[in-house]
Amino acid sequence: TLRRDEIVKLLTHMSPDDRADLFKHMPEELGESILPAMAHVEREDIRRLSSYEEGTAGAVMTSDYATLPPGLTAQQAIDHLRQVAPNKETIYYSYVIDEYRHILGFVSLKDLIVSHKDSLIDDIMNAEVITARVGDDQEDAARNIQKLDLIALPVLNEQDALVGIITHDDAIDIITQEHTEDMEKFMAISGSHEDAVYMKMTILNHFRNRAPWVVVLAIFGLFSGFIVQNFEGLLMQFAILSVFMPMLAGTGGNTGSQSATLVVRALALKEICARDTIRILSKELGIAFLLATLLGLLAYGRVIFFGAGSYIPPQYGLSQIAMAISIALGLQVVSSTLIGALLPLGASKFKLDPALVAIPALTTIVDITGLVIYFTTVKLLLNI
Repeated sequence: TLRRDEIVKLLTHMSPDDRADLFKHMPEELGESILPAMAHVEREDIRRLSSYEEGTAGAVMTSDYATLPPGLTAQQAIDHLRQVAPNKETIYYSYVIDEYRHILGFVSLKDLIVSHKDSLIDDIMNAEVITARVGDDQEDAARNIQKLDLIALPVLNEQDALVGIITHDDAIDIITQEHTEDMEKFMAISGSHEDAVYMKMTILNHFRNRAPWVVVLAIFGLFSGFIVQNFEGLLMQFAILSVFMPMLAGTGGNTGSQSATLVVRALALKEICARDTIRILSKELGIAFLLATLLGLLAYGRVIFFGAGSYIPPQYGLSQIAMAISIALGLQVVSSTLIGALLPLGASKFKLDPALVAIPALTTIVDITGLVIYFTTVKLLLNI
C-alpha cells in the first residue's frame, strides 16, 4: 500500500540484512521497480545479499560492519571507529583486513580502549579468527556464535574475502526459527515453519500442512488392525491380554520417542553422527534393559494383584500369564528404544532430515512391531 518513494525511503534506512530480507519477500515487479530509485551503493548491496540461497550464512549476514587497515595505532583506530560508528550495526568487533579484504585478525573495542594509544593494532589484534562461508548452513553459523559466545561471526566468500558478518541477535533469530522447524517436523507438520504465524494462517493452510503425514501414517496404521485380527483367537482365549494393549502401545511410543528425541537433538548439535551408531546403540541398549526391567516388574505386579477377576483357561496359572505379559512388554521397550535411535541415525546417513523422518514414522512402526512382539511372545511362552 506504500508509494514507491516511501518504500525506497524505508529500505534506505534499514540495516542491510533486514533490507535484503524484506526485498526478497516483495513481489518481483515491485522489487525491480524500486531498485532504480535507490542509491547505487544500496542497490548493489541489496542485489548481492539477495543472491544467496535461503538458509545459508550469506542469506542472513549483514554488510554493515567495521574494518581497519593494518598499521594503525590504537588511538587512530578509535578515531576511525568514532567516524564510522553511526552507520555500523556493531563496532565492538573490528576486522583488520588487507587490500584484498582478507582477514588478518580482529580487535575488540575493549582491546583498543585499554591499550596504550600508540600501540599498533597489529600487536593488539587476535590473529585466530573463527569464520563462516557464504554457502554454510545458517544453523551451523548460529551454533558457532552460541557455542563460542561470539558477538559476531565474519563470513567469507570463495576467494577468502570478508563480505559480511552474522551478529548475535540474528543468531538468536536463526536458532529460534530452526527450533520451531524441528518442533513442527516432530509432529509431522509440513509447510514453511515460520515463527508467530499460527493466527495468521487460514484453516485451509493449517489443514494442508497437517493432512499429508496424518493420512500416510493412518494408512500404515491399518497394519496394526490386521495384526490384531490375525491374533483374534488368542484374544478371545485370553481376554486379559487386551487389557495391556494400551499400556504396550503407550510405553513403546514413550520410550521410542525419548530415544529418538535425544538422538535428533544430538545430531542437530553435531554432538554425534552416523559413524557413532554402534556406540549409541550400545548406550541405548543398556538404558532400554533397565527400563524394560522396571516396567516388566510393574506389569507383573499389575497382573498378579489386579488380574484375578479376569477369565483364564484352567490349564494356565495367573503367574504364567503375568510372566508372559511382563517379558513381552520388556522386549517391546528394548525394540522401541533401539528403533527410536536407529530411525534418525538412518535418516542422517542418507542425508534426510532426522526430525522429519524419525518422530512421525516412529509411533506407527513401534505400534506394528509392538503388537507382533506382544502376541508372538505370549504364544511362545504359553506354548499355544
